[in-house]
Amino acid sequence: MSQAVLPGMRERRSGAIVNVSSIAGRVAIAGHGHYSAVKHALEAASEALAQEVQAFGIRVVIIEPGVVVTPIFDKAKRFADPASPYAVHVHRLLLFYRMQMKMPSQPLDVARAIHDAVTAPEARLRHLVGEDARRLVAGRERLTDEEYVATGRPMPDDEYLDLMRQRYGFSW
Repeated sequence: MSQAVLPGMRERRSGAIVNVSSIAGRVAIAGHGHYSAVKHALEAASEALAQEVQAFGIRVVIIEPGVVVTPIFDKAKRFADPASPYAVHVHRLLLFYRMQMKMPSQPLDVARAIHDAVTAPEARLRHLVGEDARRLVAGRERLTDEEYVATGRPMPDDEYLDLMRQRYGFSW
């Protein structure tokens, strides 16, 4: 789509490319590595494109929602294969999403973020959507890579949720 619209935008010397990513584009999630990888790639491509088209007056923005209420969560249960050697990670992922559904964003929040991003007087590349997204990014920035990876160690659900509260300030 970007390739299709960029010639006209370059000619007009204005425009906006909006890529809707996810908080998973900044914080990789065990049990959901494929999703995080795709979102990381989208963010890298968007970041490079932003540099390439800036001189043409074209703005590129990345929208990074946390948990948004959509039907996707009804489908998620089918991926929880208890025989998988990684079942603990999928279980935690679903537990985390279930907890996040206590403070989710709505699709309208994402739409507002897109509107605000393309109409703001000053261009900004990344736009977080939702309190959970803000907390995850801030918490991840305070951790070393080794501390973050250690979340994958075996622990009971209540210990895992306590760790999420401590690291990210969640109050579910």
